[in-house]
Amino acid sequence: MPDSHAARTPYEVLGVAATASDDELRRAYRRLLRETHPDTGGDAASFHEVQLAWERIGSASARSDYDRGAPAPGTASPQSPYTGSPRPPTASAVRARSYGHPGGAAREHYLRLVREWLGRGVATDDPFDPAIVRSAPREVRSWLAKAQAEEATAALVGALGIAYTIWNDVAVGDGGLKIDHLVLGPAGLLALTSADWGDPVRVRKGEIVGAGIAEDEKPIAVLAKAARRLGRELGVRFSASVVVVPDEALEQPFEQVERGRHQGAVVIRRSLLPQLLRSGTDDPRLGGYGESFEVRTRVQNRIRFV
Repeated sequence: MPDSHAARTPYEVLGVAATASDDELRRAYRRLLRETHPDTGGDAASFHEVQLAWERIGSASARSDYDRGAPAPGTASPQSPYTGSPRPPTASAVRARSYGHPGGAAREHYLRLVREWLGRGVATDDPFDPAIVRSAPREVRSWLAKAQAEEATAALVGALGIAYTIWNDVAVGDGGLKIDHLVLGPAGLLALTSADWGDPVRVRKGEIVGAGIAEDEKPIAVLAKAARRLGRELGVRFSASVVVVPDEALEQPFEQVERGRHQGAVVIRRSLLPQLLRSGTDDPRLGGYGESFEVRTRVQNRIRFV
């Protein structure tokens, strides 16, 4: 079970409220164990998910650890996945030029939703408190996961050095549309979306699909449309549209749309993004690094942020 704010919580997997008694929790676990067991016609992936959920909250001590925000055993420290704000970059060599606020719009949306969920007149010192985040509905938590995904992408690009420029939370048109990141470097100018749906994803018929993605949600189509419109506004051409996801969300290192209107669009594991930004895709249209100064100047003079 991914330790992602966008993923289903162990309580949601077991189909019980976070306030369920130990007996209710145990009964739900045993019922789902029977229903999902492969030997009785169940699904192996669902069976495994139920087992992992029980490991997280099946005992009193494990449940207490989970409820107060401890990470899953073997994952990053609590500070990494649960901090309310992005950590400042560590000292290093010259970093990439960076503009805008990565994850800023998504965090604002999370804050608005979590306050509505808590109720008018209910004050909280820390809306990012793990107990609050984990008890919030998935549609609320997912916005924090989105913000953290954008922050992680921006941090990766920032570490690539002075040959790169990244613009974050870029406004497109006047209708509230945005692109998470524009990245300019040796591979050209790329439009990026950073996503975390809390479930595995794959490319099917030119679009991203997965259990955490609504049927009417079209991440590749939305990004490609926004990139075309922004390209006209800025007077530039994009080398590719790229959707960046957590490593565990994608079975293959990357998947590329092979045909259709969005041919060339890429879905890639986050850890492999630097490699893509260095080498580009199979169909670059910008013309490469030789034009970067002109393109950077044009973008910088015309860009608007959310």
